[in-house]
Amino acid sequence: MALQTTRGKAGDFFVCDIFDASPKDDLGTMEHPIFSLSTRPDRRILSYAHNGTTIEVTPSVKGRATIHDKDILIYCISQLMAAANAGREISRTLQLKAHDLLIATNRDTSGDGYTRLREAFERLAGTRITTNMTTGGAEITSGFGLIESWEIVRKAKRGRMVSVMVTLSEWLFRAVQSKSVLTLSRDYFGLRKPLERRLYELARKHCGRQPEWRASVTTLHKKSGSTAPLRVFRAALRKMITEGNLPDYDLTEEPGDLIVVTRRGQVVLPTEAPMLTPEAHAAARALIPGVDVYALQADWHSFWADSGKPRLMNADKAFLGWVKTRVGTV
Repeated sequence: MALQTTRGKAGDFFVCDIFDASPKDDLGTMEHPIFSLSTRPDRRILSYAHNGTTIEVTPSVKGRATIHDKDILIYCISQLMAAANAGREISRTLQLKAHDLLIATNRDTSGDGYTRLREAFERLAGTRITTNMTTGGAEITSGFGLIESWEIVRKAKRGRMVSVMVTLSEWLFRAVQSKSVLTLSRDYFGLRKPLERRLYELARKHCGRQPEWRASVTTLHKKSGSTAPLRVFRAALRKMITEGNLPDYDLTEEPGDLIVVTRRGQVVLPTEAPMLTPEAHAAARALIPGVDVYALQADWHSFWADSGKPRLMNADKAFLGWVKTRVGTV
């Protein structure tokens, strides 16, 4: 495959070159338990059905893709969405630097880190899914791998992968094209326990920016994909409530075996958020080239809310002043 461009516009692939792209996750795998929460190779076939959606996940001999393996997909989705929002052409085949991926997802950059990354690629490619799950407004029953293929383009002298070419499944790329994604907290990558990551996904998907969301422990057990007995799962939830490690959300227990997820801090409603002009977006991109300006705007809205929702005489000027502070300029 010839390298025709470093911007992914004329070639057959997209180059991941966007600094500080906001982490984004696809709605389908946030809603349903595709990934294993086990820290050991999970070779069991998963069969799942909920509200008309059916999923069967068949692992390879190396085990089902894990919730930590999903970091690779989140990184790819984040890069594609930032590029699409900036008006660039995208492709489901991406070229990425292994070191950049490790840094962006808060992973170890030692030799072991590169080895684990390669193993993650192998599990993602080997895990097969058959589902009627809707992406991009289309319900199509199909079978596919989470990634279609991957290859190491070149290695450093010590044998570490440097550049990797990865092709996402059509199903996942369709989710990107239809913008069926949500922005994650960067602190997501700091969550080490698989169940914490999965509960954060469910909280982000179902609670979002609403004040709260309620679900039964039984429903959470099913949607999380946990294979632990219900009583063990309930105990794990209670420990999570005590520790309070989830970014942006708090968990509480209510009578009736219910868990309440509440959004931490202020909630910004679309009708009250300061409006920005296209010129402000363009100026922000000039200050931080390649930034996902819409995610940046959402962060600024949260900052504005935390500041007491002050009345602004010039929202564009206030926004750009905040952006300059963020990048360390005057």
